[in-house]
Amino acid sequence: MRQFKLLVLLVIIGIFSVSCTRDKGPLGSETNPVKFFFVPSVDAKVLTEKTKHLKTYLEQNTKYKFKIQVPTSFVAVVEAFGTSRADVASVNTFGYILAHEKYGAEALLTVERFGHTDYKGQFITRSDSKISSISDIAGKKIAYVDPASTSGYLLPATMLKKASIKPAEMMFATRHDNVVTMVRERQVDVGATFYSPPEEGKIQDARRLVLTQFPEIEKE
Repeated sequence: MRQFKLLVLLVIIGIFSVSCTRDKGPLGSETNPVKFFFVPSVDAKVLTEKTKHLKTYLEQNTKYKFKIQVPTSFVAVVEAFGTSRADVASVNTFGYILAHEKYGAEALLTVERFGHTDYKGQFITRSDSKISSISDIAGKKIAYVDPASTSGYLLPATMLKKASIKPAEMMFATRHDNVVTMVRERQVDVGATFYSPPEEGKIQDARRLVLTQFPEIEKE
């Protein structure tokens, strides 16, 4: 399992206006809640369920009402700013760069996870695979997350390109947990996902997302 470090985890960005519209009312009101978008890093239903706690916290500690939305792709979050469908979003590094350059979105907060504002990515393969270094990825089938995913595509693909390593085939799985599953099921030889170090002896990287379905995933 090869790891690579990223400089920024996630940023909260927004084009936030409290202006009123004749039809919708002031932004943050019951009739015009703040539209908070999240990148679909995991299953949309799972992410929506988890963000309910954030929505509750925000509404209890601000005067605004919020609506959580999880589109089908990373890029869709960025484009939502261009069509005024998003007011605030939690995005990855590349998503912020695009949203800032195209639509003037500004970074408001940086997400801290496990005491860090940076994060890492990893290449994963099966324990019985003959892949033991990134050079072994040459000629193999690889699964990435999304074209706009920093840890799940941009950096690992760049790493391979700089090392002149060419996989035989690549595909996008849309989510980190899907990448892990594809590697486990031998649909691909290797995958690229986010990485977080173990906590109290328990894995916290992308494999954790499929522990319920595959309890032995750490060994596999």
